[in-house]
Amino acid sequence: MNEKLCQSCGKPMGETNKLYGTEKNGTRSLDYCDDCYKNGEFTSQITKERMIEVSIPYLLKEKPGISADEARQEMEAFFPTLKRWKQFKS
Repeated sequence: MNEKLCQSCGKPMGETNKLYGTEKNGTRSLDYCDDCYKNGEFTSQITKERMIEVSIPYLLKEKPGISADEARQEMEAFFPTLKRWKQFKS
């Protein structure tokens, strides 16, 4: 089973639409979580690099055996695969 991930931060969004962001017309976004996307707009004009830095503590909690540098490297490879960040070259 492929878990649906936010295409901005990579957060798992689950089976229900509870964690999904919203479009301008009020429908649920199929791509972004409610932390990243509301009313058809991103909630923050954060850069990919800053999003990675903000996300490190969450990955460390999920994978306690890795270092912050390993988490950063993993996310530097992962984030460019997400819809929001595909357009940006590293």
